[in-house]
Amino acid sequence: MSNNRGVRFIVVFLLLAVVTSMTGLFAMYFMVSSAPTVSSNSVLTLRVPGGLSERQANPLLTSFMGDVPTVRSVVDSLRKAKVDDRIRGVILMPSGPQPLWGKAQEIRDAVLDYRESGKPIVAFLEYGGTQEYYLASAADKVFLMPGSPLDLVGVASYEMFFRGALDKVGAHADMLNSGDFKTAANVYTETTMTPAHREMAESLNRDLYEQIIDGIAEGRGKTKAEVRRLVDEGPFLPDDALAAGLVDALVYADEVKQQAPFDEVNWRVIADRDYRQIGLQSVGLNQGRGIALIYAVGTINSGSGGVGLTGGEVLGSDTLVAAIRAARNNDAVRAIVLRIDSPGGSAVASDAIWHEVMQAKNDKPVIASMSDLGASGGYYIAMGADAIVAQPATLTGSIGVVAGKITTGGTYEKVGINIEPVSQGRFAEIYSPIRPFSDDERDKMQEHIDAIYEQFLTKAAEGRGTTRDAIHELAQGRVWTGRQAKERGLVDELGGLSRAIALAKEHVGIDPDEEVELVVYPRPKSLFELLNEGFTVTQAAAQLGWLPVPPAVIEAATAPFQLFRTGEPLALMPSVFTP
Repeated sequence: MSNNRGVRFIVVFLLLAVVTSMTGLFAMYFMVSSAPTVSSNSVLTLRVPGGLSERQANPLLTSFMGDVPTVRSVVDSLRKAKVDDRIRGVILMPSGPQPLWGKAQEIRDAVLDYRESGKPIVAFLEYGGTQEYYLASAADKVFLMPGSPLDLVGVASYEMFFRGALDKVGAHADMLNSGDFKTAANVYTETTMTPAHREMAESLNRDLYEQIIDGIAEGRGKTKAEVRRLVDEGPFLPDDALAAGLVDALVYADEVKQQAPFDEVNWRVIADRDYRQIGLQSVGLNQGRGIALIYAVGTINSGSGGVGLTGGEVLGSDTLVAAIRAARNNDAVRAIVLRIDSPGGSAVASDAIWHEVMQAKNDKPVIASMSDLGASGGYYIAMGADAIVAQPATLTGSIGVVAGKITTGGTYEKVGINIEPVSQGRFAEIYSPIRPFSDDERDKMQEHIDAIYEQFLTKAAEGRGTTRDAIHELAQGRVWTGRQAKERGLVDELGGLSRAIALAKEHVGIDPDEEVELVVYPRPKSLFELLNEGFTVTQAAAQLGWLPVPPAVIEAATAPFQLFRTGEPLALMPSVFTP
């Protein structure tokens, strides 16, 4: 034990030394450099990299790499550019896909809002996959690099199944659930999709595909039938993409300024990394009466929130409850917007957060805004709000419960280890790590799951103003797109964070055109707080992109396993990956 502590101390010390040095260098740099200036006739180059987080919540990444883009920063840059008279236009540069589609639609909405200013915005693609092109199609024009294909190919999703791996090592996943569509545990109990699982996956992809077709058709002035035909013909060589009217010109990045509408402008370029340093207040935004913006991001656990194995956020119930309570008690805050990006997690922790939302709603309006995910426990914490807003592609619903354990007795046998239990009490070994549930234990677990599921149904029915039976028809663990959920009454409106803020203003009588100050909760943890919590080198590597597998994939694959170890009932949706 002492050796482990010593190693940990050395690792933390070295990491702190490196971070301190880097931070010092950054500080020296900013001390000797002036704040960025925005010249008149400026054109903003706005890169949209893949894998954006909702916000920058980890100071380690900032310390090493400086201020990095987030969904919030990209949207805010477009908001500023819309009203900033110094900005004559924007060059949008999508440079990687997001894991899911809600964040892509959030940014696309911001592009469309910017266009209302009458200022030009063009998109430049060094490479264009389906999602990058979907985003680019919202711009006035789309330019493609001459040597790059346009990989417009439609929608595919992938789910990993670990049953075969568990069998090889002698482990066994013993799981129970509420409904055929509650498939979070299927990745451990099955080797392929069940019929219900496939039905749900195909339904989600069909609706998402139609949303993409709709967006491209509107953006490029084509019929939906034309776009469907073109998608089936992709991927495209550059000349073919131009001939099909999918792009407007084949140019290199430095040649965009020679294209209309920028060819007659004596322009100056300002990069987004510099424009991010221009405060919202300096252009008349984010000021006025207060509205709380509370981030509920990550897998839901009991206790404090923090940074997970791969560097992503963990949604701790204690942390979020405290944030909601602080916003509720802040007299300067008129309403609360709960920004959710969560696949769910602990049913108990979700219930604690739901209760605090209900308490806050007694004093101030609460509007839920869903990003990529507002499913299972993520939907649970939203359903008490006065209104729920989701993007058309948001994955939501998954009203259901799953519980179980992964036993490793067979694994120990393979390596010659024997574990003998000693216990007192009829159900003392219900969570035994070496054997499956007995019949009595299984009955007891199912009883608990059914009770929690009934609680979920009842509270959802109360929140949505309908009956338990009506919710049950939509539940049973089934995941819906935001558009499907809106059609079925699980969501009130389609849109992003801006629409949720507009609803919050409406609830408290603030004029739609009046600016408000967003008071952000919870406060991101400092570097020293992260180190004190035992932030690891693995987490640091994940944040800096040093892991061979994308962090989002690792997080999605490992989070259920970590939670299932305790046998705790979970409100958790299945993991879905999109290329």
